[in-house]
Amino acid sequence: MTSGREFLGSYRMVRLIRGGGTCQIWEALRDTQRVAIKLLQPEMRTDRTEIGYLKHEYEVGRTLRHPDVIQIHEFGVDREMAYLVMEFHPGQNVKLLVRQGLEYVGYLTQTIIVKASSGLKYLHEQGWVHRDVKPDNFLVDEAGNAKLIDFALTQRVPTGIAKLLPGKSKVQGTRSYMAPEQIRGKRPDVRADIYSFGCSLFELLSGKLPFTGITPEDLLRRHLTAPIPPLVSVNKNVTPDFNDLVCAMMAKDPARRPQTIDEFLSRFHAMRVFRSQPKPPAAKEKRAR
Repeated sequence: MTSGREFLGSYRMVRLIRGGGTCQIWEALRDTQRVAIKLLQPEMRTDRTEIGYLKHEYEVGRTLRHPDVIQIHEFGVDREMAYLVMEFHPGQNVKLLVRQGLEYVGYLTQTIIVKASSGLKYLHEQGWVHRDVKPDNFLVDEAGNAKLIDFALTQRVPTGIAKLLPGKSKVQGTRSYMAPEQIRGKRPDVRADIYSFGCSLFELLSGKLPFTGITPEDLLRRHLTAPIPPLVSVNKNVTPDFNDLVCAMMAKDPARRPQTIDEFLSRFHAMRVFRSQPKPPAAKEKRAR
């Protein structure tokens, strides 16, 4: 696909924003409307499972309307290419921001956490478990305003009698952030997202993953059995209270975690994240003057 000359449906493809293992994200235009388009990588474009994920993301996302959740507009197929049209966001994902260095993210941390929590809370209130909460799935602007993205793996929150049944679920998600119950194939509820969010906050504040492994199986085993690493061991500026909250979010037993995002936020707003509040990098300060 060629930037600026190729059309997909009624959208002119402007530029490739980023590519992943299965999908590409493009900036596109229809008249003056600026959007982002998600389409499968060339080798995946006839994969029915991947097309099904795109359709599912549309079916979930089209019902969501919240300032901290990306807006999904349309699902289409053109020349046997399935694509998803969504709100254009000018920022980058939190993972890429963290990779630039903690000095570029520390002063935005409070806002990122509040906004990311807000989007996740809304998704849960609409009856969905995200199942792939990670820094890559929050887009953030220069002010730290975060938006939740990617609903391909979402499942309905168990309700009523379903909460009492020992349901099974396909093991899906990103290994570095997967809750123990997800790894075991149990039906996840919002507490699985809270575990993954805890892993994400650990990375946001330290630049490191809470668990790593020599092999994929070793990594999953560490989520199941390894002690939770203290955040203060890799970031001395984090307060003991916030360290304890992140550890609670990553408890192996779902019953020992905050049970809802509201419970997390109640504790979060009652504490400080940092002993000493980080300042913007010098270049950012100069630009602001």
